[in-house]
Amino acid sequence: MNKTPAFLFALALSAALSACSGTAPRQEPPLEGARIGGAFSLTDQDGQTVSDTDFAGKHRIIYFGYSFCPDVCPIDLQKIAAGFALFEKQQPERAAKIQPIFITIDPERDTPAVLKQYVSAFHPRLIGLTGTPEQIKAVADAYLVMYKAQKPEGGDEGAGYLVDHSRQAYLMGPKGEPIALLPYDESPEKIAAEIDKWTA
Repeated sequence: MNKTPAFLFALALSAALSACSGTAPRQEPPLEGARIGGAFSLTDQDGQTVSDTDFAGKHRIIYFGYSFCPDVCPIDLQKIAAGFALFEKQQPERAAKIQPIFITIDPERDTPAVLKQYVSAFHPRLIGLTGTPEQIKAVADAYLVMYKAQKPEGGDEGAGYLVDHSRQAYLMGPKGEPIALLPYDESPEKIAAEIDKWTA
């Protein structure tokens, strides 16, 4: 069947209006719907009990590591903190609604006092959380973080030990829902851009 000129004009006009409407489909967060995170009750660097509900209404940046880590953890935290600090400078009001959190996977050595000194080296708002080995295992499992202490045989820990662990920097939503993984191995600008993208 031949299309009339009026019909073709209407079709072209409809397409033009759709293109100019500016309504792009919503981009889904990469981790939307993933079973990551959950309730927890841990101890912060001041010795106070902290629960996940204390952060209700705030986005959270969560990184697991340990203070005795010789290189990886401090480098990751430096980059994450620098990215967050840049975002703070660019968007102070939005940044105030984001809580950066460091959760240890070495609770035997990372006491509140140790964490207090450690987290202060990265960002003034960074919270350090520790707990019993059982509490830490539960929260690590909830966030799909694997770790294993490489302790010497015989229990002689005088020379210290390393803890192998997976590396994830989570951006969680105001209800504790997973949103995205932050690129901790990228520049502060890229980290800030990723925070900006998913917290708007």
